Amino acid sequence: MRRRFLMVAIAAQALGGLAYAHEIDKTSPYDPEVEDLTIRGEPPMMGIHWDREMHGSIHAKRKGNNPDMTYHGGKILPHTVTKAIFWGSSWASNPGDKITGIDSFYGGFGNSHYAGTTTEYSGSNGQVGTSSTYQGHVIDTSAASGGGSTSAILAEVCKTITPDTSGNGYYPVYTDIPRGHSGYCAYHSVGTCGGTPVQFAFFWKLDGDAGCDPQDTTTGHSQGLAALANVSGHEIAEAMTDPANPGAWYDSSGEENGDKCAWTFNVPNVTFSNGSKWKIQGEWSNAAYDGGAGYPNSSGQRGCIDGH
Repeated sequence: MRRRFLMVAIAAQALGGLAYAHEIDKTSPYDPEVEDLTIRGEPPMMGIHWDREMHGSIHAKRKGNNPDMTYHGGKILPHTVTKAIFWGSSWASNPGDKITGIDSFYGGFGNSHYAGTTTEYSGSNGQVGTSSTYQGHVIDTSAASGGGSTSAILAEVCKTITPDTSGNGYYPVYTDIPRGHSGYCAYHSVGTCGGTPVQFAFFWKLDGDAGCDPQDTTTGHSQGLAALANVSGHEIAEAMTDPANPGAWYDSSGEENGDKCAWTFNVPNVTFSNGSKWKIQGEWSNAAYDGGAGYPNSSGQRGCIDGH
């Protein structure tokens, strides 16, 4: 979620040549981990996937807003090159079905109908596409950092991967730290590793977390995997359509395509290109809303599609 930002010039970090453009959402519901970024000067938390309670309080006030997203002049991701990072000491000893499940998620995301929910959007560098290359995962068993420091998440990305030189790299970081009292489940952000642009995302451990649970009863995935998969769909779709400054696609309230359809599900599950099935939220489509072809989001606006 972007909404209204405090804009700060490009800053250089003493973290091996990391740099970023800084944006802060000043109208978000209070969450100390989000608000503290305004004084620490860190990469932006974009596309924050609020938990059910926070999301409900936001959308209760927005039913009268013009729902269509508009273009703000920036780049999109025409293709994604994804590598997952599992960070934390417990991943080596107790991964459950989450590592293999996330591998399956990204392995089937490319060329899926779900990826196709974003292809109506274009930017200064072309059109969003469904093509996505998954390079597998890496496990780092050092102690993970929480999401409150976006620069720490960016530093972990730069430490563990060699960024794709195209600038289309997307690196989701899955930690083994529970969410606790934070009001969000995940977010995406942007930075550079050694001068190469990278998109990255942060995810809490969501096992047993009712506030971030899609309540999947049909796919056979564990609750923790189902929760991660749903928020993963939200974040990668937003990274594709609104990856970096000056911004590409979001609405008059700053909400990106994932934000606008968060916690709404049209069908019990969606099938990806590798045959894997996921209970996953839809993504906002201007075309679907304008043509009356979408399903309603939590504000009753019929612009969500899931490619089922």
